[in-house]
Amino acid sequence: MKILLIKDVFKLGRAGDVKKVADGYGRNYLIPQGLAILATPGALKQADRIRSKASERREALNNELGGLAEQIEGLRLLFSAKAGDSDKLYGSITTQQIADAVEKETSFKIKKQQIEVQPIRTLGKHIAKARLTMDLVPEFNVVVYREGEAAPAEGEEYVPGVEEEENVEASVMPEAVEELDASEEAEVVDDSDVVEPVEEAAEKTEEIEETEA
Repeated sequence: MKILLIKDVFKLGRAGDVKKVADGYGRNYLIPQGLAILATPGALKQADRIRSKASERREALNNELGGLAEQIEGLRLLFSAKAGDSDKLYGSITTQQIADAVEKETSFKIKKQQIEVQPIRTLGKHIAKARLTMDLVPEFNVVVYREGEAAPAEGEEYVPGVEEEENVEASVMPEAVEELDASEEAEVVDDSDVVEPVEEAAEKTEEIEETEA
């Protein structure tokens, strides 16, 4: 079915765009949520007006959140985590953890659905993004270092290290005892209303896409 978006919908389009979507997605979500209307000839005549008003709202929102985007851009968030000698984490750094860290640094509440990042399951530097609006998506760094190591200093490039070897004495034969170096690996176990149209739509869009899939 064809629909006319009357609000910005992340991963789908901007207000005023005409899109072809699955019937269930359009009738059960987009239209009931007030995000779109059927793309009838009469509705299409309103496209320019809808697009113009949405552009004004978007510009105001971008101006309001522009300062926050500047704070987040280039931010460096540090996380300590347990990992094996292959640098693989026992667990992962979640989008909720990242959202909480961003809020701590900026004093602005970010929802986990606004964080875009590949699954973080290894030590090292990872690139993440915070989706504030359709236009404002600042990029920042997430650095995961091994638990027990010193946190990397500001400006220091973190390179995962190898766990220290421990020397242990082993009995080889009753009549002869010699010292052996053994590498013993440690046991490790592991927006507010302002941005509502974009973030809520993104969250629910992803849920419906997963259901239909």
